[in-house]
Amino acid sequence: MKALDPLDDKQDELDRILGNMGSVLVAYSGGVDSSYLAVRAHRVLGSRSLAVTADSPSLAEDARRRAKALAAGIGFAHRMVETAEFDDPLYLRNAPDRCYRCKSELFRRLLPLAAREGFAHVAYGVILDDLSDLRPGHQAAAEAGVRSPLAEARLTKADVRRLSKALGLPTWDLPASPCLSSRVPYGTAVTPETLRRVERAESAVRAHGFREFRVRHLGETARLEVAPDELARLRDEALREAVLAGIRGAGYREVLVDPQGYRRGRLNEALPLKVVTAP
Repeated sequence: MKALDPLDDKQDELDRILGNMGSVLVAYSGGVDSSYLAVRAHRVLGSRSLAVTADSPSLAEDARRRAKALAAGIGFAHRMVETAEFDDPLYLRNAPDRCYRCKSELFRRLLPLAAREGFAHVAYGVILDDLSDLRPGHQAAAEAGVRSPLAEARLTKADVRRLSKALGLPTWDLPASPCLSSRVPYGTAVTPETLRRVERAESAVRAHGFREFRVRHLGETARLEVAPDELARLRDEALREAVLAGIRGAGYREVLVDPQGYRRGRLNEALPLKVVTAP
């Protein structure tokens, strides 16, 4: 007799939550979590679900292409909607509440769209793990009445990856991919020009086969943070110089390599942590 997988119960609970919502507009970035949520909403609700991607200078072209490709491949309804967070001086100043400003702008666009087109709810892909990190965007979601079905079903990142793999989704092992503005330290103004420079630099690193890394913008200097399990590759002098040359070619005068490597949430480490609980 086949043993029951607790993940099946979690997915059943997610499906139950989505079914009870009746119809939903999903904020869809093309990352691991929002992709799984969009696919599941499509399977449960069909035409009563719509995935919407916010299009702005903070969205990398790779992410834009990936979001469109998955929607076309699976066949779920998808739309791009322009957001205007770069018109908000409180976003541009890049304080620790930047994500709050961004998500507030996103939900200001999505809620009226949902109302106009008859979707009962707006949802986004926050997971259980996210609730123990600094997540100003979750505050914006709570204020806007936006649902978080993955967290409500107690799904973790590991859960979402396993379930995505079982569904055959190409996003199942995708590295975390927050918006480009996350590469700019708090207190340094965010501009579209800065983000294009970061995007060019990260494209140059990715071209050499690195999967999980960040290029942090420090003015005329870039700091390269590579995941610890890939960091050893930079000991190859020829590869290291090629990578650094690519980053310099993106517009940086100097490139520093962080010997500790990349770790999630590094920019938040100096900030006070506010723990929130799942709804």
